[in-house]
Amino acid sequence: MADNVLVFYGSYRASRVGIRMATFITSELRGRGVVAELIDAREIGLPMLNRMYKEYPPGAAPKAMEALAGKIRAADAFVFVVGEYNWGPQPGLKNLTDHFLEEWFWRPAAIVSYSPGRLSGARASSAWHPILSEMGMVVISSTVAVGQIAATFNAEGEPVGELGALARKAFGRLADDLAWWTSAARRQRLEQAPPY
Repeated sequence: MADNVLVFYGSYRASRVGIRMATFITSELRGRGVVAELIDAREIGLPMLNRMYKEYPPGAAPKAMEALAGKIRAADAFVFVVGEYNWGPQPGLKNLTDHFLEEWFWRPAAIVSYSPGRLSGARASSAWHPILSEMGMVVISSTVAVGQIAATFNAEGEPVGELGALARKAFGRLADDLAWWTSAARRQRLEQAPPY
């Protein structure tokens, strides 16, 4: 059975470059036989958080929220492609994730980060780790951190040059790690119902 992985990306900027990395991650996962889907927070367009998905009566949540809740519940694992805004998480992606809670439980998550500079979004990655853990995910230790994002991937999300080759190599370890945890979590959920 192929793993079902959702790749989340959250920049709302008109000239966003991180979408290149999100496209790369999605494509590489598919190349490994994974059923991967890119979830672009800007395209989903959820409103600023007023009510969480679970706070709507059944069938009353906005259509986009209802559809995304189903995708999250059906997923085996998640990858979060995160950029850094003033040492913290991108508000668009944070807003999207906060609409849900139990839907995330008992699945692994990976964090990949990027920036235009040398720190590669590392501070955003560090900020997301406890957030995702609090939301019920097991965050794997492997990561990919890309600085000079525009020089690492072209507009189609394909790696270029030496920096692109390094990103592809780092992704291999992350993908192997995520696949192991995805298999372990799925097997455990089949053998024993989660405690809550």
